[in-house]
Amino acid sequence: MKLFFAAVLSLAVVLGASSFAAAQDKKDIVDTAVGAGSFKTLVAAVQAADLVDTLKSKGPFTVFAPTDEAFAKLPKGTVESLLKPENKEKLIAILTYHVVPGKVMAKDVVNLTEAKTVQGSAVKIAVEGGKVSVGGANVVKTDIVTSNGVIHVIDAVMLPK
Repeated sequence: MKLFFAAVLSLAVVLGASSFAAAQDKKDIVDTAVGAGSFKTLVAAVQAADLVDTLKSKGPFTVFAPTDEAFAKLPKGTVESLLKPENKEKLIAILTYHVVPGKVMAKDVVNLTEAKTVQGSAVKIAVEGGKVSVGGANVVKTDIVTSNGVIHVIDAVMLPK
């Protein structure tokens, strides 16, 4: 019987240690986006706007992350123009419009009609036929949990008014 309890205790310690290690290994929002490979334009924009340290900080943040394909839908030359130093403030406004303070999971997003962004404006949220859109962009993947928040992937770049 003692041997059984010792084995169970050992297993619990090993499982606990591996859970702790997994939690320690979880990447932040920026590293998760870099690792995904489909957010190269977003990562370049975050770097150009000097927002890397902010999105690597404790948070938590909810990021509605446009894919590279979403950025490609913008009129030709828009991304290149936004990445120029003279357009940094506009770029910051656009990027922070994609960020909501706190960790808002998909189950919570579907109960909202809008959310106040870090940029200061509220972004509209709509649920129709089981599909969620944020600021007119469709949410295509949800609940990518990071060490400092959550990412929801969207198919368009949201532009604040």
